[in-house]
Amino acid sequence: MSIAFTFPGQGSQAIGMGKVLADTYAEARTVFEEVDEALGQKLSEIMWNGPESDLTLTANAQPALMAVSLATMRVLEARGLDLEATVSFVAGHSLGEYSALAAAGSLDIATAARLLRVRGDAMQSAVPVGQGAMAALLGLDFETAQSVAQEAAQGEVCQAANDNAPGQVVVSGHVGAVERAIDIAKAKGARRALLLPVSAPFHCALMAPAADAMAEAFANASLRAPRVPLVANVLARPITDPAEIRSRLVEQVTGTVRWRESVTWLAAEGVDTFVELGTGKVLTGMVKRIAKETVGIPVNSPDDIDALIEKLSV
Repeated sequence: MSIAFTFPGQGSQAIGMGKVLADTYAEARTVFEEVDEALGQKLSEIMWNGPESDLTLTANAQPALMAVSLATMRVLEARGLDLEATVSFVAGHSLGEYSALAAAGSLDIATAARLLRVRGDAMQSAVPVGQGAMAALLGLDFETAQSVAQEAAQGEVCQAANDNAPGQVVVSGHVGAVERAIDIAKAKGARRALLLPVSAPFHCALMAPAADAMAEAFANASLRAPRVPLVANVLARPITDPAEIRSRLVEQVTGTVRWRESVTWLAAEGVDTFVELGTGKVLTGMVKRIAKETVGIPVNSPDDIDALIEKLSV
């Protein structure tokens, strides 16, 4: 069994996330306390009790999702998990890269939380509300979706933002260009093409101010080489050098999340088991569509943790 640990991105958040972990494990409670202290805010209170409108704010959702992933990771380690002996690679979807790096010891939890707060604020403020949009194009391959985005741009920004799975590509950019992309995609045979309920056009050139903010934030952040390689979103290949990790995380703000290619690469390297640590099971579903011969295991509850520890001990 060759294992990759994966970490979810924005959209997986839900009220109550992590509460059972905190109630059950001291190690999990410690993580949520660390994140609260790092941010100077009771983020855990919002996570567990809402309101949902506050949790879905990009600046809150990003560190919150990281916190649940790392709480799960710390409980597994307390139960005897040795990351280097067990896991071949880590990977995360968009903000999940920060969770992956924290899990692999490249970032401490407090630094990851502060970086994600900066990232969330910067991404939210990069584009005035109402000027950007994102849309899911379903049923088109990535190359066709890219051509749709290029045709739709017409002097504005429209890019393939997320290559999530076969037939599931998200485009991002100016509202008008994204709306044109929906019409063009339908004309090219898309099964569905629809606007997404997001607050900003992530992973496109309009996020350049946020990329600048992250470059500045990383200048003062301590990064170490991860204990296992990170398969980077913008490369769909593994990296371990801290300087390159910094530059790729900055690039990721405006670049495409190459998730389909990342999973394909991992499967080709022999990874047969993808363990998703954190809220929800979105990545597990994507992995099953990308690499059908592999096993996907979402882990975000005490029962999930028990089952994984038992599986690893066999």
